[in-house]
Amino acid sequence: MDSKEFHSYRQRLNKTQKQMSQLLGTSLKAIQSFEQGWRKVPVHVERQILFLWALKRGNGKNVRSCWDIRGCSLQLRQACPAWEFHAGHFCWFINGTICQGKPQESWSKKMKVCRKCEVFTSTMRHS
Repeated sequence: MDSKEFHSYRQRLNKTQKQMSQLLGTSLKAIQSFEQGWRKVPVHVERQILFLWALKRGNGKNVRSCWDIRGCSLQLRQACPAWEFHAGHFCWFINGTICQGKPQESWSKKMKVCRKCEVFTSTMRHS
């Protein structure tokens, strides 16, 4: 997540920098640094922002499960944490999901796949 995207999500969440710092459990200075591009947005902060945005939008109700969209076999489904936790619409949030036939091991690699996926894009779409 770059500084522009971070700023955009903060605005979508309708939070001031101070409110965002409280929500994320970080300092106001950190929020300012993320938005100015002085500091890289940490993975845990990116994940929390995306999760909060998905919750605010109320998504999941009208989004097809990832395994249906991807046409995953029963064997892949049973090995995937998204299936185990009944989170086919929050698969992008869960590490270790099986996308493109193998577990996605790191957040950065996973998000490269997820940002192109219908489940993620429909959840994150700005309304």
